[in-house]
Amino acid sequence: MQDKEEERSLINVEKRLDREGFTADFKVSQGKLCVMGTDKMYNAEDVQIVDFYRFEGESDPDDMSILYAIETTDGVKGTISNSYGTYADSNVDAFLKQVEDLGKNLDKKNK
Repeated sequence: MQDKEEERSLINVEKRLDREGFTADFKVSQGKLCVMGTDKMYNAEDVQIVDFYRFEGESDPDDMSILYAIETTDGVKGTISNSYGTYADSNVDAFLKQVEDLGKNLDKKNK
């Protein structure tokens, strides 16, 4: 079992997710989830939030961010991150809200 403090590090979580096959880097563009470096694009109904991790800045509460582990219907696994507050990307927030509203996150699927 990993030390809780070690697990809270964004870099360590990203490394673990990479080992678990979450290797794609996602971004949101034109209302769709895109795999960076490819022409693959997904609608909200083609995406599942597998897990998410929140991180707080060491000295500044405005440095909060969240990392999502995502899997698509065709098996692509990767991550996307976003900030909170002023620095948040509203496109990422809007897309992931659509995914959650469709009930495509793991917690709702298991209930």
